[in-house]
Amino acid sequence: MDKLFMFIATGAYSGYLPKAPGTWGSLVGVLLWTLGLHRLAPAAYAGMLAGILLIGTAAAGAAEKIVDRGDPGLVVIDEILGQLIALSLAPSHPLAAVAGFALFRFFDILKPFPVSWLDQHIHGGLGIMLDDVMAGIYALLVLQGLIWLVGS
Repeated sequence: MDKLFMFIATGAYSGYLPKAPGTWGSLVGVLLWTLGLHRLAPAAYAGMLAGILLIGTAAAGAAEKIVDRGDPGLVVIDEILGQLIALSLAPSHPLAAVAGFALFRFFDILKPFPVSWLDQHIHGGLGIMLDDVMAGIYALLVLQGLIWLVGS
């Protein structure tokens, strides 16, 4: 079971790639979105996000115990979820994917309130996931604003 938890928590082991594992996890999210998740009906997409949150919370919490470290960098399921949230309403266009990626990484790294509060005050698997959920929501809102301004 530990191997399954680690496979999920590390985004199919992308969290083990050298330098900036969160960026690799975000790229996995963009790849999944590009390969077809963007074609899901809105209700199915929302259900998938909820499923990733539930499974990711369990896997991230287990990974913390397995590696005996709080919020280990190799856990990237949170970045995958945050990235998919950021792209959830984006049009199927390469520029939207690039902008969504950049915005999510910006908010994930900068951690404006309440992202920073969630990161510092909620621990375990849920804490690992929630700050990236919030960063993804920020990126989603800004991306949608940009799309509205540009006229999609």
